[in-house]
Amino acid sequence: MSGSLNRRLAWEDVQDGEFCWYALETRHRCEKKVVQQLTRLGVETFLPELIEIHRWSDRKKTVTIPLFAGYAFVKLDRSRASRLRVLQTPGVIGFVSSQGKAAPVPAEQVEHLRKLLRENVPCSLHAFLRAGQRVRVRGGCLDGVEGIYVDADSKKLIVSIDCLQRSVAVRVEGYELELV
Repeated sequence: MSGSLNRRLAWEDVQDGEFCWYALETRHRCEKKVVQQLTRLGVETFLPELIEIHRWSDRKKTVTIPLFAGYAFVKLDRSRASRLRVLQTPGVIGFVSSQGKAAPVPAEQVEHLRKLLRENVPCSLHAFLRAGQRVRVRGGCLDGVEGIYVDADSKKLIVSIDCLQRSVAVRVEGYELELV
């Protein structure tokens, strides 16, 4: 499945008996409990986690938190029995779906995420940005500047001056962007 990183898998792409990864929505702060229960049932799971240091005035504590709050991954075949076993697990809200059907997650994406976490590459969550979306720069000398996100390759933001009908492209590599 090379090239599947840039396209979404659909329910119809998965053959009967083939195992695929699915994203699972869980109740708030129930990710670890859900994963433990599913693992006991023999379901392959993956809960990406980050290690953070929380500081208080009198102490520091290292805590492990889910990378995607409220979500975990499960590897299942597409049988009704497998899905029901997962859905009946306490704390599970449902599968992340597309057009009413559980949306498979490409195995390469799960493996890349595992590799990042295994190698302890510093990472943090960012908004999922697509070309053409309106964004705002957070932090640095461009803090608060809004514009249209061009694409990840060029790392450019288009800032438009509407009344002049002119635009300026700015490199935003290294800046944090948020959706407006």
